[in-house]
Amino acid sequence: MLSAARSSILRRTFTTNSVDGFTGAIGNTPLIYLKGLSEKIGSHIYGKAEFQNPGGSVKDRAALGVVRDAEQRGVLKPGGTVVEGTAGNTGIGLAHVCRARGYRCVIFMPNSQSQEKIDLLRMLGAEVYPVPAVAYENPANYNHQARDFAKDLPNAIWTDQFDNTANAKFHYETTGPEIWEQTKGELDGFICATGTGGTLAGTGKYLQEKSGGKTQIWLADPPGSVLTSYVTSGGKLNERTGSSITEGIGQGRITNNLATFVDQLSGAFTVDDTKSIEMLYQLLDTDGLYMGASSALNVVAAAELGIKLGKGSKVVTMLCDGAYRYQSRLFSKQWLKSKGLEDAIPEHLKKYAVLD
Repeated sequence: MLSAARSSILRRTFTTNSVDGFTGAIGNTPLIYLKGLSEKIGSHIYGKAEFQNPGGSVKDRAALGVVRDAEQRGVLKPGGTVVEGTAGNTGIGLAHVCRARGYRCVIFMPNSQSQEKIDLLRMLGAEVYPVPAVAYENPANYNHQARDFAKDLPNAIWTDQFDNTANAKFHYETTGPEIWEQTKGELDGFICATGTGGTLAGTGKYLQEKSGGKTQIWLADPPGSVLTSYVTSGGKLNERTGSSITEGIGQGRITNNLATFVDQLSGAFTVDDTKSIEMLYQLLDTDGLYMGASSALNVVAAAELGIKLGKGSKVVTMLCDGAYRYQSRLFSKQWLKSKGLEDAIPEHLKKYAVLD
C-alpha cells in the first residue's frame, strides 16, 4: 500500500504531465524524418504527424480554432449548436470538440464522401446530412445549406471553415511555431495541399516571417483543382475541370483563408493521382506509415520540392491523416481498378491491396 507521501507525489506528477481534456491534446505533434525517401533524392524530407492529433487529423486544429474564436467573441454560449459544411476531416474534428465542450454538432457533407467518415461522425454524436455534391456556386452546395441551417437556430454558429480566418490564425499560432522549433529554424521549404487554405496560409505565413523570407512556401494541388494555375498564371482563376480520388483538398476558388497568403507563395504544382497512390503504398512498405491519399500527395510534393531546391535542402510537409477512414477504397482492388489506378501500384507492393 502506498504511503500518504508517495501517493501525494504521484498525484502531483500526473497533474503536472497531463493536458486539459481532448482539446488540450491537440497540437504538438511529432516531426517524422522520412529516411528512405530522403536518401533516395538527396534532400531531407520531414512529415508533420498530424494523424497523431486526438481526433486523427490536422483538422482538429481548425475545429478547435474556429470554436474557440466563437467562444471568445461571445457568439457561442454553453449548450449552443455548431454547424459546418465539410467534405473532409473538419467535421470529425468538430464532432470531437463539440462533445468535449458540450455543444450540439450538425454536419452537412457531399454524399460522395467515404462511408467510414459518415459513420464515424454519427458515432461521435453529430447529426449528419449527406447532400448531393454540387458546385460552390449552386445554392444547394453543402456549405450554403450549413449556413442557412445555422441562421434559423438560437445560440448557433456556422463555423465557415473555408472563409473564417480564425482557421489560418490558429495554424499561425500553433503549427508554424511547432515546425520552426522542431527544425531549429533550419528549413528551406514547406509545402502542402489545401482545401480551406488554413494550414498552408497560417503555417506558411509564420515560417516565412520567422525565416525572413528564406523558407519557401509552396502549394501542392490534386487534379481538378484550379489553384496551381491561379498561382502560376499570376492570379487568373480558371474553370474547374477534372477530378481526384483525394478528399477535402483542391479548390475551385480562393478562400478567405488562402487569400491571406496566396500572393506570398513561392510556387505551386499539381500531383497526379497515380503518384499519390504509389507513394501511399511506398510509405506503408518502407516506413510503416498507413497514410491517406492527401498525406501521400503531400509527400510526393515535398520530394519534388526537395529536388527543386537542391541537394541537402530541408522540406517539411503535412501527414494530414491516416488511411483508416478510406481503407475500403484505397486498399480495394476493385475500387482502384474502377479509377484506373491498379497499375499505379508497383508490383511488389500490390500485396497490400487486400480488399476485393
